[in-house]
Amino acid sequence: MKEEFYTRGRWQNWINKIKDSGFTLKESDEDPSAAVFVYAMDDVVLACLKVIARCEHGTISKEEAISTIDEIRDIVSERDESLGEDANLMLESLSTALTAVFLSSQRYIEGGYDKKTPLEDLVRKAVLAEEADRMEEALGTLSDIGARVIGGESLPEEAFADMPYCLTAELLDGIDAISAAQIGDDSYKEDDGSEDDGKDA
Repeated sequence: MKEEFYTRGRWQNWINKIKDSGFTLKESDEDPSAAVFVYAMDDVVLACLKVIARCEHGTISKEEAISTIDEIRDIVSERDESLGEDANLMLESLSTALTAVFLSSQRYIEGGYDKKTPLEDLVRKAVLAEEADRMEEALGTLSDIGARVIGGESLPEEAFADMPYCLTAELLDGIDAISAAQIGDDSYKEDDGSEDDGKDA
């Protein structure tokens, strides 16, 4: 029986939590209700890292791992209802950040990514590509960055210095979430899939 790394029910639980949070964008002070978006992103990031760990354990093939990441992306891309203008905007931002997570995960699984160029230079390259309206190139560069973060590298703080607000910055938030998740609970790395421990959020 094929293991389910992420389910529609699990994502719907997060949508329900977002709905119940009554989130609104505020001009001042961090809104505590915004935390639910961070938790939702972390949950999806960990699911992707679990897929990668299974692949590295040899429990699933590279092709199965890449296909599974696609399935997770399809689940979180579904939009069946409006959660309110402000929550919709945040969810859109979350979706953008997760795009980088999915692309980075697949690039890491595939291999063959740029392992030599300094990450700071790659970030600059992605920003310049976006400014030149070459988004495919920017996404490719960002997936290289994310693959290296999955491999254990850290995003240099200098990479974010003086960065204008742009799509690349939002995508980097997703890569930053990968880095944060790996610093936290890393039990997913040792889990070889012998026991289904998936739980709804």
